[in-house]
Amino acid sequence: MRIDVLSLFPNMFAPMRESIIGKAIERQLVDFNVVDFRNFTENKHHNVDDVIYGGGQGMLLTPQPIYSAMDYVEQTAGNRGRVILLDPAGRTFDQKMAEELAQEEHLTFIAGHYEGYDERIRDLVTDEISLGDFVLTGGELGSMVIIDATVRLLDEALGDDMSAVDDSFSTGLLEYPQYTRPADFKGKKVPDVLMSGHHAKIAEWRKKEALRRTYLRRPDLLASYELDVDEKKLLTEVKREEN
Repeated sequence: MRIDVLSLFPNMFAPMRESIIGKAIERQLVDFNVVDFRNFTENKHHNVDDVIYGGGQGMLLTPQPIYSAMDYVEQTAGNRGRVILLDPAGRTFDQKMAEELAQEEHLTFIAGHYEGYDERIRDLVTDEISLGDFVLTGGELGSMVIIDATVRLLDEALGDDMSAVDDSFSTGLLEYPQYTRPADFKGKKVPDVLMSGHHAKIAEWRKKEALRRTYLRRPDLLASYELDVDEKKLLTEVKREEN
């Protein structure tokens, strides 16, 4: 996968070189590039923003530097790929969208700053995405969140293709509790079933606890989750135990 980010603050993306994402870049699973679109301004002061026509607070990003930077991406990559604009009016990002984006070969993010964008910048965009009902100072942090959630789903990015399968939201439920050594830590013991070696019972326990956690913490997820016969039985048990 190739990922390009158009930003005024390339140094903000230093964390992308660390941890799982950094390893994916090192192993050439991802070609990651940050393009400073200030370098593409055509005015002598290298201004990238201007006052708002009709009046208003703040400054808007002007279209020319971003259009020129996008032309550069297209020239170097052969295409623009799927172009993502971080915007409060966009579709709310979730795990399903991360899985969708992970199937793409090329993603380009426009990370804006200041009051907003000249409306004509939207003509470059294929997807407008929001992280939720709040406002950040710019699109850099939002881009990094989406990139992190997406890249970890690429084949071999986690080192184990099954590592992301049971993640919260991937199955439609929150993830079940997990434990490691020691078996007894300050009197808090690992459930016996997990050390029994009985794989069928372990699988049933995990399913039940995933249902329990979802029922207690995110019951809204159950409204759109299709329970099979066994899951209905387990959820009934959970409700009886919790009520």
